[in-house]
Amino acid sequence: MNSTDLSVLRSAVSWLQAGHSVAIATVVQTWGSAPRPIGSWLAIREDGQVAGSVSGGCVEDDLIRRVQTEILTRATPEMVIYGVSQQEAARFGLPCGGTLRLLVEPKPELVVLEKLLTQIAAHQITRRTVNLSSGQSTLSAGSRNDQFICNDQEMQTTYGPRWRMVIIGAGQLSLYTADFAIASDFEVIVIDPREEYAEGLNREDLIFIKGMPDDVLLEIGVDQHTAVVALTHDPKLDDMALMEALKSPAFYVGALGSRKNTQKRKERLLEFDLNQAQVDRLHGPVGLYIGALTPPEIAVSILAEVIAVKYSVSIPKKN
Repeated sequence: MNSTDLSVLRSAVSWLQAGHSVAIATVVQTWGSAPRPIGSWLAIREDGQVAGSVSGGCVEDDLIRRVQTEILTRATPEMVIYGVSQQEAARFGLPCGGTLRLLVEPKPELVVLEKLLTQIAAHQITRRTVNLSSGQSTLSAGSRNDQFICNDQEMQTTYGPRWRMVIIGAGQLSLYTADFAIASDFEVIVIDPREEYAEGLNREDLIFIKGMPDDVLLEIGVDQHTAVVALTHDPKLDDMALMEALKSPAFYVGALGSRKNTQKRKERLLEFDLNQAQVDRLHGPVGLYIGALTPPEIAVSILAEVIAVKYSVSIPKKN
């Protein structure tokens, strides 16, 4: 669940706890250009107060009116479609004649949403299934590979930290990188065995593990939704972590270092049990070249490259 939809969930829970009537709208299908992705949330209170967005402002006013006058009086979810015709698309400001399909729940269950919020706070990936006939919902364990499902019987949505960044090293650059990664909706794990860096690193918004990076990577498991970034500048730590990360399905593996040191590192890695294809996966020097000099600027370049790889955007070659 991204930070925007997490704030919607928190608002919905707070409003329901205060005794308000609340409807939750979820984007379940789009055609053409879509300002908000599938799964996006909008919470609407009976007095018209809203949290979140399903169209970037195109249809919200009309949806609020429909929720207040019609949908909140019902007991079961309703499918609402905007932009079926070119005329409607133009009326609601949907770009490029797009169409938006929303599932609106007029009676979301507070106890279920409270539990969902608790599990997300505990970094648990959770699957929520809504029965379209009854409006009742259930929670179950989810996985990073879950797909959004909405058919005539039910809607299934997965919430929680679907994307993860593992940072090797707990120095200044690592913490700036962690901050930007958290802001970009990654779950962040920082690994460092060094006592001087472990002292005082007690933050609720990230997971810190004091241990050897290669051992920890094997323990936590690295999947295709994980990025691994080695930032200690200590080959004894970075190289051991990279040996495991480059053999894993991680969608991104990067390491700090100059071009000269990166080439030496690749040569060292080939002397171990890595093949050329695995070593070629290494992004180094880590980050997009934007002329960054300071730790926060370098952290920005790292996140930019990670996000580009996440979305399969072509990256200029490092000369």
